[in-house]
Amino acid sequence: MKVAISAQSNDIDSLVDPRFGRARWFIVADTETGQWRAHDNAANVDASGGAGVQAGSTVASQGAEAVITGNVGPNAHKVLAAANIAIYQTGNGISVNDALAALKRGELTAVEAPTVSGHWA
Repeated sequence: MKVAISAQSNDIDSLVDPRFGRARWFIVADTETGQWRAHDNAANVDASGGAGVQAGSTVASQGAEAVITGNVGPNAHKVLAAANIAIYQTGNGISVNDALAALKRGELTAVEAPTVSGHWA
């Protein structure tokens, strides 16, 4: 399965970014092969609006079947749900690699609704 994880830097050992739409990077990892690639999300970090929609479209275009992040707003949630991308939430201070391992073990909570009401920094 391809999983997109919001990340604070472009490495699998990076911390998960608690923001989805305004995350600096997405690490797209294949849970079966272990291969991963970093995708730059710099255009959305300081966007005045639409960051969640753009980020959702970006991870969908990368073939992601699931997302791991700290929080997801209503607009991003709509885009991800429309693309049938599962959303999993993790807490602060966890690495991308550890979040992937937790997903494989079934320890992450699936998100069925937005976790925040809108843009937050």
